[in-house]
Amino acid sequence: MSATKVIDIFLMPGDVFVGDEQYRVRTLLGSCVSVTLWHPLLRIGAMSHFQLPGHGRRRAHSQPGIYGADAMELMCDGLAQHGVPLIQCQGKIFGGGAMFPGNSKAPDIGAQNGDFARDCLREHGIPLVSESLFGLGHRQLIFTIRTGEVLSRQVAPELALVGGKQTRKGRL
Repeated sequence: MSATKVIDIFLMPGDVFVGDEQYRVRTLLGSCVSVTLWHPLLRIGAMSHFQLPGHGRRRAHSQPGIYGADAMELMCDGLAQHGVPLIQCQGKIFGGGAMFPGNSKAPDIGAQNGDFARDCLREHGIPLVSESLFGLGHRQLIFTIRTGEVLSRQVAPELALVGGKQTRKGRL
């Protein structure tokens, strides 16, 4: 019995990937959100990395999945091309970290992204089986399509000394 080679894919913001069990998909998230969809019998999955909630103009943009609704549409279309019924998929959501928690003027895009992703799954009738949302810092994700497992590691912002005061320093 020979071992099947695993192909690693790295998603940048605005990327979407759909593939079979030979792939492992990775990304880093701050306030962005990743949704994974996985069909346990077919072992086909999809993963997004979106930056903003709502709809955008994906066809005219170099990063077609930058908006959550566009990313979800791309994942659903890709899974449909593989004959995957969406309602039989398992959905997982990750990210939405607060990257600027001390800045009351900055909108909490991470929270908006996470809430939007939940709504998208609900609207498509896809069960949400797991989530790791919000909090401080960024997350490292690894989605193994063969098993449907998503490893998520949340990394808190570094503490830095600035002018003798301890402050939080976020870094991706």
